Amino acid sequence: MFPAGYILRIKHKEWVQQVFDSMSYYTSIYRKWATGQIIIFAHKTDKGDSFIGFGIIGTTREFADLSEEEKRLCEQHGWKTAIDLTFMKKFSKPLPVKETFLAETLRRGKFLHGLALDDSQIRELLSQAGE
Repeated sequence: MFPAGYILRIKHKEWVQQVFDSMSYYTSIYRKWATGQIIIFAHKTDKGDSFIGFGIIGTTREFADLSEEEKRLCEQHGWKTAIDLTFMKKFSKPLPVKETFLAETLRRGKFLHGLALDDSQIRELLSQAGE
């Protein structure tokens, strides 16, 4: 059975808008990506690591299926997969990880990246974020 979704971290501030504008996220991690899964996006804010929005997976594309421009970008950063989203929404305000159930775990920063979430965890995070 597939997880309901994952947390993906957007490392650089300038990439946040790019991800939301393009509705695509490039990654080097391998997971059981599936259409309909929910991705919760994390980014470091002035309040620490925070959840900033979410998206729904439409399709994934492996390196061989990317455009030449995308391949060049992926080669620069070591990415191997493009996740194309059918829906994305930024939260009205960031939800600090330390204010969620994940505060009790030892996962912080890069260790949140790729974390699988079940349906109840996703619902809880979206509810806390006001979605």
